[in-house]
Amino acid sequence: MKHLSSREYWSLGVVTARNQMGGRGSRRAVKSMRVPTSRLGRSLALPLLILLLASSQAIAQPDTIFHHGKIVTVDPAFSIAQAIAVRGDRIQDVGTNDDILKLAGPKTVIVDLHGHTVIPGLCDSHVHAPAASMYEFDHPVPEMDTVADVLKYVAARAELLPDGEWIVVRQVFITRLRDQRYPTRKEFDAVSPKNPVMFSTGPDCVCNSLALELSGIDKDFQITDGQAGKIERDPVTGELTGILRNASRFVKSKPNEKSPTVEERMQRLKQLFADYNAVGLTSVADRAAKDEGIEAYSELKRRGELNCRVFLSYSVEGGGRLEEALKGIEKASKHPLHEYNSMLWLRGIKVFLDGGMLTGSAYLKTPWGVSSIYSITDPDYRGIRFIEQENLVQMAKSALQRDLQFTAHSVGDGAVQALIDAYAEINKELPVKRCRPCITHCNFMSLEAIQQMKQLGIVADLQPAWLWLDGATLRKQFGDERLAYFQPYKTLFDHGVIIGGGSDHMQRIGSLRSVNPYNPFLGMWTVLTRQPRRTDQPLHLEQALTREQMLRLYTINNAWLTFEERQKGSLERGKLADFVVLKSDLLTCSLEELRDMSVSETYVGGRRVFAAD
Repeated sequence: MKHLSSREYWSLGVVTARNQMGGRGSRRAVKSMRVPTSRLGRSLALPLLILLLASSQAIAQPDTIFHHGKIVTVDPAFSIAQAIAVRGDRIQDVGTNDDILKLAGPKTVIVDLHGHTVIPGLCDSHVHAPAASMYEFDHPVPEMDTVADVLKYVAARAELLPDGEWIVVRQVFITRLRDQRYPTRKEFDAVSPKNPVMFSTGPDCVCNSLALELSGIDKDFQITDGQAGKIERDPVTGELTGILRNASRFVKSKPNEKSPTVEERMQRLKQLFADYNAVGLTSVADRAAKDEGIEAYSELKRRGELNCRVFLSYSVEGGGRLEEALKGIEKASKHPLHEYNSMLWLRGIKVFLDGGMLTGSAYLKTPWGVSSIYSITDPDYRGIRFIEQENLVQMAKSALQRDLQFTAHSVGDGAVQALIDAYAEINKELPVKRCRPCITHCNFMSLEAIQQMKQLGIVADLQPAWLWLDGATLRKQFGDERLAYFQPYKTLFDHGVIIGGGSDHMQRIGSLRSVNPYNPFLGMWTVLTRQPRRTDQPLHLEQALTREQMLRLYTINNAWLTFEERQKGSLERGKLADFVVLKSDLLTCSLEELRDMSVSETYVGGRRVFAAD
């Protein structure tokens, strides 16, 4: 038998302890140990090793073991395990039932999964949680499926409110109304002659006559503030139609809803996060975070009540003065939350580059075409672009230089290409790949754009449910050929472009009743079937994903988008213990079962945050 020196004993013990100690922090502590250099230190090495190894056995005992399940790890090999051990907020180990159960100590809680499927905690790459949680704070807002529903709601509000009080309807998209058209100014005049009405779909809106009058907008009104926008007029008479594209900023609406207290905002946000957890969401990315919302997240974190991890992209007004945008970027870079924290991290910048496909204002390479759906009368109209190219380059470069991921709302293929061109320009001086520059929405694309994204390391967050909600309307407007690269998931995966699934959740609490539903299983079903509602014809089924890819879209890919693929997104040793127990196996269940998937339990950092009744 070879006799080891005290130095060799110490080195061997450190390696052994590293292998036996389960917690990541514990392994890090052992890794930092150094071989004693003094004679006394070397003489004490062996007894110290005995103590170290004895203590490591106690340290290695997991807090909880979940066994006899189907653990879908989503590791690089997409391995399937049987059991998982959790210690603290981390995964201690994943493997077979026998191997993991051997780790149990006298205080370990043993949970039998009874064959249920476990997946990594799901991530949503795009939400607006603070605003969404407050949407129905004043009064319930009914779902509106037709123009008649919209007019009925406005009429009811006009009956309830005093004359002169504003009625504002937000985010009821015309592509989702069965009528597939804007309500008209005259229709709003008929149901609300004494109350100003604004039907707002974001930066675009329709106003009744009183709202236009109170806002000082008449047929001679011109946009003179230097920002993009268009006041729609009847091509024959020149009279205002009431449609203002990217010009809702000129409407002088006054809120008449009750104002919430800080505590009420906290409770509503907690309620929303509880509903996120109920559908398996353990992480979200707020893609237009504002100071008020960041304060709300921070307060919940301080109280220990933040049950969802939040990645923040700070909202910057890109369409105004460049100097102000750069100040906002600098402010974000100096924010205390810019330092990494797994629960709340400010790591991004968000601007708006174009309008939307839901309102007929996305910036396209070729004209939209005259449209009754979108009330477009100009055959050369290509949509609205908000930021000039030189300014876009300066903003993106400023953010990337400050270790902030830059992204821009870019829906149309013209906007997508403009943002790619900006990143390519910056790449000549500053390699952008490590910064993971992002494109938000990225709906209309081209093969050339996808190839450039791969080359530059550009990532993207997309909203699968939009294909389900709006695919039939888009097909009616553009035809199949022009939609060949609408949300082209398979081509993006095939080219190695990292994309993540999100919802753009803006309003209501309720995963399927919300404006832009945030139920991730609906999103997964959509990328498998590419089936728009109200039609039996899939939209370019050749762009469908596999079940393995659909799960990656909402787990490890979204972790990559937020620079956290080493922390979460898969169930592997040392990662955060964020996972979901399902009632069915999403890899083998029917498509109908997948769409209606129910969650049994959700865990964030090893702590159960949701359990079904």
